[in-house]
Amino acid sequence: MATQKQHRTCNICEAMCGLIVEHDGNDVLSIKPDPNDPLSRGHICPKAVALQDFRTDPDRVTTPLLKVDGVFREIGWDEALDIAAEKLRAVQEQHGRDGVGVYLGNPNAHKFGNLLNLPAMVKALGTRNRYSSATADQIPHHVASIHMLGHPMLVPIPDVDRTDFMVIIGGNPVVSNGSIMTAPGFGRRMEEIKARGGRVVVIDPRRTETAEKATDHYFIRPETDAFLMLALIHEIFAANLVDVGALATRVKGLGALQDAVAPFSPEMAADRTGIDVEAIRKLARDFANAPSAICYARMGASTQSFGSLCQWANNALNIITGNFDRAGGAMFTTPALDYVAMTSRKGQQRTYPERRSRVSNQPLYNGEFPVAVMAEEMETPGEGQIKALISVAGNPVLTAPNGRRIEKALENLDFMVSIDIHINDTTRHADLILPGTVALEEDIYDMVFHSFAVRNTAAYAPAIFAPPMGNPKEWEVIARLTARLTGASKIGPSPEQMLTMLLPQGYHAEQVTLDTLANAESGIDLGPLVPNVSERLETPDNLINLAPAVFIDDLPRLLDFAPGSTHEFPMQMIGRRQVRSHNSWTQNSARLVKGRNRCTVQIHPEDASRLGILDAAQVVVVSRVGAVQMPAEITDSMAPGVISIPQGWGQKNGSIHTASAQPTVSINDLTDDMRIDPISGNAAFNGVAVAVRPV
Repeated sequence: MATQKQHRTCNICEAMCGLIVEHDGNDVLSIKPDPNDPLSRGHICPKAVALQDFRTDPDRVTTPLLKVDGVFREIGWDEALDIAAEKLRAVQEQHGRDGVGVYLGNPNAHKFGNLLNLPAMVKALGTRNRYSSATADQIPHHVASIHMLGHPMLVPIPDVDRTDFMVIIGGNPVVSNGSIMTAPGFGRRMEEIKARGGRVVVIDPRRTETAEKATDHYFIRPETDAFLMLALIHEIFAANLVDVGALATRVKGLGALQDAVAPFSPEMAADRTGIDVEAIRKLARDFANAPSAICYARMGASTQSFGSLCQWANNALNIITGNFDRAGGAMFTTPALDYVAMTSRKGQQRTYPERRSRVSNQPLYNGEFPVAVMAEEMETPGEGQIKALISVAGNPVLTAPNGRRIEKALENLDFMVSIDIHINDTTRHADLILPGTVALEEDIYDMVFHSFAVRNTAAYAPAIFAPPMGNPKEWEVIARLTARLTGASKIGPSPEQMLTMLLPQGYHAEQVTLDTLANAESGIDLGPLVPNVSERLETPDNLINLAPAVFIDDLPRLLDFAPGSTHEFPMQMIGRRQVRSHNSWTQNSARLVKGRNRCTVQIHPEDASRLGILDAAQVVVVSRVGAVQMPAEITDSMAPGVISIPQGWGQKNGSIHTASAQPTVSINDLTDDMRIDPISGNAAFNGVAVAVRPV
């Protein structure tokens, strides 16, 4: 068959890199970067090249599997869907609607068809027990947007291509290419900031790949970021540098914010963070006096005990310096398909959090409970106990806090069905596995991450290959299961049909249609971000609230903060992002896991010497909930007293193929599900108290 070429978007991570895929109708011949893509501008990372591996993975599930006497056997689709619906309804008849839980993994955010069909499935079940990976990494951003701006998806995005001064707190976008900031090729973007005379300052307990390229880097103690941000706000008030700019008539709570930050002096921040007090003062003044500036706080600031305070303070810092909704500051997208408008809450009376969890009273936002409480909701008897579970493209045993506790809880369910491409550490506990599809078998329009991009663009591409074995696409599996649950005789429109209906409702209806997208090889450039927050606010009074009570009321807890380390567990652990991995499922690509073992614990030379640890030697890391053994990597990129372990490793299921022969561990065998941010419920992965010792 002749060689064919398709331009499409990579949907493994948030970066949305433009690709050129050459194929012969059966196999991929090459995957290369698209130099004409208006967002990624020719950037690509190793994960994109691995897209072909997930399609041809020898361990991929390609037929429905039913567990009989502990062994999976192949069955047909009609039988599988009938069993799933029958078993789920049986559990609900016995235990109530909330007896079925739903867990949605990270890949769903990148699957347009899934996003459109999953709400109908959850509605058909009528369960309130919904969980997802969002409460493992990003819900503080949405909670800050809810209380300050009125809508969870009205999230400010750094205008990195026009800023003069960028402060990055707990983020590593050179590796991630942005997170809640779709910025492919961020390394080049950072060099462009410096080339135009700007600065990039990184605050992190680890000298990350981003910090290596930055103008300045300051080590900070884990979980003290809120002290720093509030001290910056404190200093800006003290120096009379507050200027909200064009938003003067749109902002309320300025005085309340000033009163709230009064105790958080630079001296206090220096004592808590370990950053010099004069450096804090200078950072505040330089930020306020820059022609344009942006503070971007991400994973390290979100996945901690004060994640919501961090995201509130981050927004407040940008607002009071006039760097909100203006070029070079924090701005808002105008996407072709506007997810905010699609889910508008204007005029609706809402109470937040929407409700509390049954066992430990944790908050529900955006219709889902924190994943940190999922295990206890399966373990604890009583009305509302989860007795059956649907997981879709998720592996919480490896990716959620204290994953082995979740694993034990899964073993005691009455029924579990998983929609997935692998038998992994989670799905091996399922009674039924329904095969999913991979990127090259799906239409691609990245609805969520066009809303988080540093430039407005739009791109669409149809599937290149059909699913194996004549299987339905993943969205159709969800739709068929929903139809079985509701008794409907047919499923709804396809993603392509939905896109045709939704695009006319977006910001660029005349410019962006399915036809224009299909004819635009490299996507459509819709221009830089533009000021628009005034027209998009969804707060009841149509004002930006600088001092929501939920954050002000949490400040005494911050003032009482004590470092997580103890005599028994004297060190603190943080996570680590790596270029060649993205959550657990990418470890099934041989090209991504080949080479040296990257699952190491990084430790500062002083700590290693004190503990008698040699480079590459095996060590044991112990926390309150578990222990792991892994090789040490001694490096001065770590702050003393802090260790770092990467995410996404630890596959223990014997049927899953990992090309690396070296044993790896899951960081979530150490993370503590009792540690959460109480405002949002986000898991506190960073700052876990641990002990390290040589084997």
